[in-house]
Amino acid sequence: MTTVNRVIDVVRAAPRRTTRRAAVIALAGLLVYAVLRHLSHVSMVDAMVYQAEGAAVAHGRDLYELRVGAYALPATYPPFSAMLFAPAALLSFGALRIVVTLINLVELAVVAALACRLVGWPSRPLRPAAVILMTGLGVFLEPVWTTLRYGQINLLILGLVLWDLGLPESSRLKGVGIGLAAGLKVTPGFFVLYLLLTRRFRAAATAAASCAATVLIGLLVLPGASWDFWTKDLYDTTRVGKEYIVDNQSLRGMTDRLLHSTHTGLSTMALVGFVAVAGLALAVLIDRLGHRALMPRARAWAGLTVAVTMLLISPISWTHHWVWCLPVLVLFGAEARDERRRGRAGWAGHRWRVVLGATALCFCSFAMWFVPHRAWSGVVKLSYWFEPFASLYPLFGLAFLTLVAVRVLRRLRAAPEGTTGATAGRGASAAGDRPRATARR
Repeated sequence: MTTVNRVIDVVRAAPRRTTRRAAVIALAGLLVYAVLRHLSHVSMVDAMVYQAEGAAVAHGRDLYELRVGAYALPATYPPFSAMLFAPAALLSFGALRIVVTLINLVELAVVAALACRLVGWPSRPLRPAAVILMTGLGVFLEPVWTTLRYGQINLLILGLVLWDLGLPESSRLKGVGIGLAAGLKVTPGFFVLYLLLTRRFRAAATAAASCAATVLIGLLVLPGASWDFWTKDLYDTTRVGKEYIVDNQSLRGMTDRLLHSTHTGLSTMALVGFVAVAGLALAVLIDRLGHRALMPRARAWAGLTVAVTMLLISPISWTHHWVWCLPVLVLFGAEARDERRRGRAGWAGHRWRVVLGATALCFCSFAMWFVPHRAWSGVVKLSYWFEPFASLYPLFGLAFLTLVAVRVLRRLRAAPEGTTGATAGRGASAAGDRPRATARR
């Protein structure tokens, strides 16, 4: 009996030891980050814009006429976002830098926890260690680093959508997170199409109503600014920035650089249209394959497929918008864990680990910042040798969708007849889409 008790004590202590080790590694990572951040003279220019937006709301100034900093940056978010920035006007910019950084680090931890919940990996005893580790080391992912560097709100947007995706289908709140995210930054509204196509009509209606509520609040508080934004400024991409610079990691930016032009309208529209249809179709197919025996982690695969498609087809997806790389890494980590457990020899036993390592390298490389990316006389002058590095994230996005397509086709071929209907995925659990009996082990 004493031996059994010792074994039980060792098993219980293992997660605690792992958590302590993760905390030490995370603390070391954050200390290194703090030193590098200090040496790189982080500007947090977007936080400066948010503060100016909040001040414009508080003092009744024209929101979309303001220009901030040496680059004369304008307000680009809906009026509802500017209203949320109003408290920032009460702080000095030095204090705001500290507050925004701490909030983003907390949001990074929340995003890590939500990603683990959506994917269903690692197991609950090890999850605190995983979240701590991802918080301490996630700051070195380029999209996260740049989010912190600029003082952006990308982690908040990501957290809202991840929270929503992880809710059970029966939840009345499902759709609220996506709607609020769309109300803050518009582009997450792409997820509403996914909800509609997968016949989650109540969630889609909830998302639409939540977004409409933010628009209505903005209209009531800032009627003039709301009219300007929703009828004019929203469609003017020049307000956001130049589409052809390497900061823009969308298909539009990639094709502009590839064709050495700032007017790639038809070719870009054709590519964007194809990718949008293909990405949504793949997400719908994954949903239909969501039966536990047919597509493990279907909810995570479908949600991230929609997210990557959204980033690809948006006219502008700055590098810091790709914070979705964090849940993608968690998903690949779960697949690599399963692959290791199967113990296959050769390439079949290492594929997911290679994919995981390549993805981590991609988003930690900062490759696009080491290539010349200026333009002269309206023509993008970039050597073709630099193109893969200048468009690393859209190339990754296309590779991700290709991987998803191959995975879906294999599942479809292996699926027994009559098991891939529209209702096949409704019973899949948010925690990795595993059968309940397996989850208890």
